[in-house]
Order: sequence, then structure tokens, then C-alpha cells
Amino acid sequence: MQPRRLEGTKKSKLWFSSCLRLFVVAFVVVLVAVVRAADPDISVTPIARDGQVLVSFDLSDGFTDDVRDAIQSGLSTTFSYEVELRRAATLFDRTMASVTMTATVRFDNLTRRYQMSRSLDGRVEDARPTEDQNAVKAWMTHFERIAVSTTSALEANGEYYVRVRAHTRPRNALFFWPWGGTTLGHAKFTFIP
Repeated sequence: MQPRRLEGTKKSKLWFSSCLRLFVVAFVVVLVAVVRAADPDISVTPIARDGQVLVSFDLSDGFTDDVRDAIQSGLSTTFSYEVELRRAATLFDRTMASVTMTATVRFDNLTRRYQMSRSLDGRVEDARPTEDQNAVKAWMTHFERIAVSTTSALEANGEYYVRVRAHTRPRNALFFWPWGGTTLGHAKFTFIP
């Protein structure tokens, strides 16, 4: 009788071990899906035209309800984007050029208007008021044809990529981007003069 009892114990341990592994795998799959769904994405489109490398980019899912609530409270909110033109190398990628774009908005509770501004490398490029929340969202997340570099710095038929890294201020925005407050987007292109 003794061997049968051990055999049943081994089977139950094996069954329990298999169930535990299955549960861990399912938990990891669900966790990855949730993190990916919560992660905002940056779509990047580089183009070389008229002697300039121009970059357009759009942050999706970054303007959450929590961000909107922070803005509505009157808190000055800034989205900062580091745009880098890079060339892939064997060991280390080389940064050819970089610019920093910032979009800031502040809501005035008395006038019920948003004051928006955009800066390129610390210089204010544009500022305007609005009463439209959709205009604020587009102002903070959508950028068209930002000049990053001249094409004279590029090698003909060279492989390059543009990387856009987004941050938010104030940094207490745990609701915005989990895992450190940064999101990335990139796009590759071949420079053909």
C-alpha cells in the first residue's frame, strides 16, 4: 500500500506544479497586455525636403482624463519632447542633431480660457489663448514639420532614424506614463538626395 500512496502524492504535486506554472504564465500575459494598453505611443514621420530634415509626430493616449483634470485645476502642465536625429553604428549610435519641443498649457479659472505656448530649444515659438479643450489636446500632442537638421549634415544613401522621447511636468504625474514618466517613438529612413 505504501507505494500507491507515494504515487498519488507525486501526481498531486505534479498537478499543483503544473497549475501554478499555468497561473504564472497567464498572470504575466495579462500584466504585459495591461501595461501595453496603458502605454501611450508616439508615431513619428521624418521627411527630408528643401534642405531640411523635418519631423512630424503625434502622441496617442497621452492626454488622459487625469491630465485633463490636472489642467482644469489650474496647474501649469508641460509636455516636453526630445527629438533626436541619429545614425546607427556598430557599437554606439551617433546623434547627428537634436531639438527640444515643449508644449505648455495653463487654465485660468476666472476667464475660463487656456493659455497655450510652444517652445523650441527654450525659445517661445508660438503662444495663444483658447477656450476649446480639443484645441488644447492637439496643441499638446500633435506636431507638424519640426526642423531638426539640415540635409547637408547627412550622407547620401545613409541609414538614419529619428527618436522622440516624451516627458511630462509636473513629475508627480503617475497617471500619465507608468515606469518613470517617459515614452519613446522612432522611425527609420534612408537619406536619398
